[in-house]
Amino acid sequence: MDTTGPQKITTFLMFQGDAEEAMTFYTSLFDDSRILSVDRYGAGESGAEGTVRHAAFSLAGQRFACIDSSVKHDFTFTPAISLYVRCGTEAEIDRLYAALSEKGAELMPLGDYGFSAKYGWVVDRFGVAWQLDLVPES
Repeated sequence: MDTTGPQKITTFLMFQGDAEEAMTFYTSLFDDSRILSVDRYGAGESGAEGTVRHAAFSLAGQRFACIDSSVKHDFTFTPAISLYVRCGTEAEIDRLYAALSEKGAELMPLGDYGFSAKYGWVVDRFGVAWQLDLVPES
């Protein structure tokens, strides 16, 4: 695991076999995003061969880590923890909402909720929750 750099706390996402698909999808959605490293399980190891033992990626410059768990768990992601995204334009929030909600679930459809002129909350197809908030750039 790459521990260099100024970020001390990193969001760590545990998937059950689709970590690479998720991080590839996420990095395609945000500017200044990329996959930083991927370490895969090999033949005869505890995880399914070729799945992600550990990976690092960045979204809009923010670092994340993820794995494909080698153990099946009775738990997964919960909307009680979500990734909050400040969107600078209506085009951006509309694009992200459409992409993240596809094959996922809408918790709060895009709308004016009083605290924000345009806000939406979704769970994507991988089970990760996202809050999207229109905060126009000054």
